Amino acid sequence: MHRGKGHFPSLGRSRGGLSTTIHAGGINERHGVALVLTEGQGHERPVFDAVLAQVPAAPTLTHAIMDTAYDSEQSRTTLTAQDVRPVIPPKRNRTAVIDDDRDLYTLRDKGERFFNNLQQFRRIATRYEQLSQTFLAFMHRVAAWLSIR
Repeated sequence: MHRGKGHFPSLGRSRGGLSTTIHAGGINERHGVALVLTEGQGHERPVFDAVLAQVPAAPTLTHAIMDTAYDSEQSRTTLTAQDVRPVIPPKRNRTAVIDDDRDLYTLRDKGERFFNNLQQFRRIATRYEQLSQTFLAFMHRVAAWLSIR
């Protein structure tokens, strides 16, 4: 098998070794509806559109509670255009003052609980699979199992 660069996407290399970042969109701590993989050293902003495109329109999205890394004018504009209120704490280097709802942002721990539930599976926490398609397929199986459990 040829081990070229294109055969193992979503594996980032750093001084600590290989890493992968999981970007997820979910309804609560048990229902993840969008999963995207990127290399570990990649930034979150370029993946925002891919995650948002995977979120189904069935339960109407009113708020998008996200980490500071997703803070950009483009992501805020995209969400506002879809009548979704962005709840993103502003970055420290932001020049414009943005009012964020700290009370609503505390609900972000539900997303962290979803990641914690995913990583209870050793196969996800350590990523045994070399191919990102296999790893993503297993993550979808675990997410489905978590939602019906």
